[in-house]
Amino acid sequence: MRKILAFCVILITVTACLFAGGSREAQEPEGHPKVIIRFPTAGASGALYSVGAAITNMWNTQIPFVRASSQASAGGIDNLNQIADGESQVSIAISSNCWQSFNGTDSFEGRANPDLRVIAGLYLNPNQVVVTERSGIKTLADVRGKHFAVAASGSSVEGECKNHFTAAGLNYPDDIRAEYISFSDSAELLRNGQIDGAWIMSGTPAAAVSQALSSGCRLLDIDETTISALKSEFPWYVTYTIPAGTYPNQNQDIRTTAIKMVLFCSASLDDETVYMLTKTLWENMAELGEAQGNLRNLTPENAVRDIAGLPIHDGAQRYYREIGVI
Repeated sequence: MRKILAFCVILITVTACLFAGGSREAQEPEGHPKVIIRFPTAGASGALYSVGAAITNMWNTQIPFVRASSQASAGGIDNLNQIADGESQVSIAISSNCWQSFNGTDSFEGRANPDLRVIAGLYLNPNQVVVTERSGIKTLADVRGKHFAVAASGSSVEGECKNHFTAAGLNYPDDIRAEYISFSDSAELLRNGQIDGAWIMSGTPAAAVSQALSSGCRLLDIDETTISALKSEFPWYVTYTIPAGTYPNQNQDIRTTAIKMVLFCSASLDDETVYMLTKTLWENMAELGEAQGNLRNLTPENAVRDIAGLPIHDGAQRYYREIGVI
């Protein structure tokens, strides 16, 4: 009986060692302990889920000591909270949410995560304001009194609505008739003329925007004065152009704002692991871009730009110094 108990104790102890912290399982030939990486993304039907799946599959294939898996999540804010709480190891979110998490503001009030570190700035996520022709909306200020979809309440997209409408002189949300619905629902209501406009934040071309512009809607150009006001207050905005022809019936370039998507982790993830994650990511980016349009034409040079001044992980810095980016 004592032998059985002793065996059970040993088994439990070994199992605990394997899974403690979600990181160390076994020694690889090169001497680095196995690393388990949980990578929350967004809803399983969204673009971020596919991006995360492509990246984790690549890491699994190319780095012997890494075992990574992507997981569905509630999106960027949830992802940042999971990293802060140690539930996950690597994730992705827009740089604005990352900055807020790092500094403990907005949705992260009282929960600052000074250990947040950037692995790479990826692609720009543009704001796309779609309005119906009959709404008469020519500027953001013209949305006053209109029936407008602002995405889910408390979401990062609604935060974009608040920032932009405030910069345009509106009292948000009191000055508009806000509708808190998904992108796909917004496209349907735009097509049926049940709302005057909608805010969509997504890589281009976005299916919801294509659907709306095929049904008598158009993209709104954001004026330079509003963009300058946003840039002076927030460190994460960049000016972005949606080229003519990106969408059906879009005959001219559209000026708007964008925020970079950031691949991030915790400072507690060891330097060698993050170095290998970063190096392998960029050495395989061409193949990733073929599978995922959002990852197409990305460069290491841009990976360290437009990231809202957030700190880059020491392991990632090592790689960027090796290739002369920083």
